[in-house]
Amino acid sequence: MAVSKAIVIPLLLVLCAAALGAPAYEGFLRNGNFEESPKKTDMKKTVLLGKTALPEWVTTGFVEYIAGGPQPGGMYFPVAHGVHAVRLGNEAKISQKLKVKPGSLYALTFGASRTCAQDEVLRVSVPPQSDDLPLQTLYNSFGGDVYAWAFVAKTSVVTVTFHNPGVQEDPACGPLLDAVAIKELVHPMYTKVGSGLWFGFNLVLVFGLVSIGFWSLVWICLIIILNAGNLVKNGGFEEGPHRLVNSTQGVLLPPKQEDLTSPLPGWIIESLKAVKFIDSKYFNVPFGQAAIELVAGRESAIAQVIRTSPGQTYSLSFAVGDAKNDCHGSMMVEAFAARDTLKVPHTSVGGGHFKMASFKFKAIGARTRITFFSGYYHSKKMDMGSLCGPVIDQIVVSRVA
Repeated sequence: MAVSKAIVIPLLLVLCAAALGAPAYEGFLRNGNFEESPKKTDMKKTVLLGKTALPEWVTTGFVEYIAGGPQPGGMYFPVAHGVHAVRLGNEAKISQKLKVKPGSLYALTFGASRTCAQDEVLRVSVPPQSDDLPLQTLYNSFGGDVYAWAFVAKTSVVTVTFHNPGVQEDPACGPLLDAVAIKELVHPMYTKVGSGLWFGFNLVLVFGLVSIGFWSLVWICLIIILNAGNLVKNGGFEEGPHRLVNSTQGVLLPPKQEDLTSPLPGWIIESLKAVKFIDSKYFNVPFGQAAIELVAGRESAIAQVIRTSPGQTYSLSFAVGDAKNDCHGSMMVEAFAARDTLKVPHTSVGGGHFKMASFKFKAIGARTRITFFSGYYHSKKMDMGSLCGPVIDQIVVSRVA
């Protein structure tokens, strides 16, 4: 009896989602793109009047509702992800309550940029968690950087707050927010050999029934082989924050994020500057749908602590390349594991090429930290104001017999 694709594929997606714990909560917050405008009576020019002037949000202090483009006084505000945005003046805040699942990990994705020459900071909080995101570094020349920040829900209702903690000489100076979205993330686990191959066998069997083609089956088998027995959690970076549909710049992951509350599940952003989460829609990605671009040279690094057996030898392999985003030149990715290191050069001509690299290391403890960072600083060839760098993907650690 023939099996219909119309029946099998939706059923397969449902079963996979249930098996992997795929989250259902993803998208803009209520009026998260700020396109639902305040009433004219709730504004004085661009300044919001009253705590409930901005639909679905509670505001405190000097908050402006602006449209992108040229502003009075000769300024220009880039609103990259829509038409309208809010600007937070001295000590200003906006907040919104959300229903969530206690114990679940969530990532907020938001467009944010500074509007004045002074150093500006955006404080993001979901009690009891709070972090200050420095906005003085512009990662692209036209503004409109997109950030992600994660939190673990402690209660069923949480309050998300964006706050400008600074006090500038000009009270109108402050961070610009132009979109806010959320995604429930899956806590990552490493893939055991047996379970990975069993799941892969059934996946291939079902896909074979619906005749998706030889090369698709080869690709599925390759992903299974690469991930079965991998001691690295989320080694292909497939689990990450929401990507704004109208953004082509990727998502910046702020520095100094711990693995338990990282917007890149399983990974620590341990550097002084951000790294960038990129997807295959707008960038060249070596494997799957996502990868990491090390956009700030030696100041952007990611790490993970994996379980190891002291004295056991392991193999660490990973992909290095460029994102096909006008980033040219001699690149270098440095990898560390226990007492061993590897420097992987990659000469980029902006074509989206990549290569695999690997080395062996001997564990000296029950936990081993693996770390990756870029050896050099880079900016785009035709846009020197936009930072870029090498791409890493498909990180695998396995025991050597």
